[in-house]
Amino acid sequence: MRILALETAAKAVSAAVTEDGKVLSSAFQDTGLTHSRTLMPLVELLLCNTDMTAADLDVIAVSAGPGSFTGVRIGVSAAKGLAWAADKPCTAVSTLAALARNVAFMDGLVVCAMDARRQQVYNALFEAKDGALTRLTEDRAIALADLAEELRGDPRPKTVLGDGGRMSYEFLMAAGISCRLAPAHLVKENAVSVALEAEELAKNGVLVSAQELAPVYLRPPQAERLRREKAGVSPLTYK
Repeated sequence: MRILALETAAKAVSAAVTEDGKVLSSAFQDTGLTHSRTLMPLVELLLCNTDMTAADLDVIAVSAGPGSFTGVRIGVSAAKGLAWAADKPCTAVSTLAALARNVAFMDGLVVCAMDARRQQVYNALFEAKDGALTRLTEDRAIALADLAEELRGDPRPKTVLGDGGRMSYEFLMAAGISCRLAPAHLVKENAVSVALEAEELAKNGVLVSAQELAPVYLRPPQAERLRREKAGVSPLTYK
């Protein structure tokens, strides 16, 4: 199974081509340039270097959220366009589930954390054991203070990662909760993990058409939240 995977949900942008779990080619960029400028040149480079076109792929996978609203939209839109043109199925991958794969070899509690601003993170918890992951929570937006209380007293070693990983690590340590930050080369979201997560989903028949592919935001965009706050709607009703 040949998969083209896209990751644009956080600050870095990446793309990867895999075949039956083997990474054929990958590219990662974290230079501050906009994803709309950098993503498609990366995709074109990978396809050229693997001597493929979109027609040679079996699945187009994308990190569909949660994450940056603009970043998620860019990735999903690119995946829809590629899949539509080549008449290929898509896989919408949880950004957090893919992220957890980065450290599946580190036994203990995996704390995925993406910066959601306002002292909140997009988070999911997984247990890693012998290279396998067990999901413990759904993807969610949670205050760092609430996450700290949830983790307090859990004796398992804790690995924190994601574009909100350092912020979360520092908050948890200050709260007296022992944890470790994932190594620098594994702490960020990346398309290789998206591809590996997508392969497992595809084998289980979790595929959608380009028309059906949709982003997962978990909460409304900033403009919508501000509009509701001005109208007096409590944030608790629309996280």
